[in-house]
Amino acid sequence: MTIFEKIIAREIPSTIVFEDEEFIAFRDINPKAPVHVLCVPKRVSSRLDEIVDVVDLGRLMATAIRVARESLHLRDYRLAVNVGAGAGQIVFHTHVHILGGWTDESAEAHHDEMASRDG
Repeated sequence: MTIFEKIIAREIPSTIVFEDEEFIAFRDINPKAPVHVLCVPKRVSSRLDEIVDVVDLGRLMATAIRVARESLHLRDYRLAVNVGAGAGQIVFHTHVHILGGWTDESAEAHHDEMASRDG
């Protein structure tokens, strides 16, 4: 059982910002941005590429956008998905990172850092 399954089952605490029948979104315990939330399907899949139904993929992304806009009140934000350990995936339960909350100055520094990583 992954840590996300334990959060869904309420076996461990988290700060939940959104929940419906299919998805849960909660604050990341190791944030990489002023606002860092994970949008997680309740149905388990280890990696994004295991979700073969395009409707399910669309619902995941639509829910992440809804959380960013309606629950977190973000106008500018980033959605990120790490697929596999080589891409930085740590918890093997599909999830979308919602990152935002930067000021103009901190956003510029963040973008410079990301550009230097991307080469």
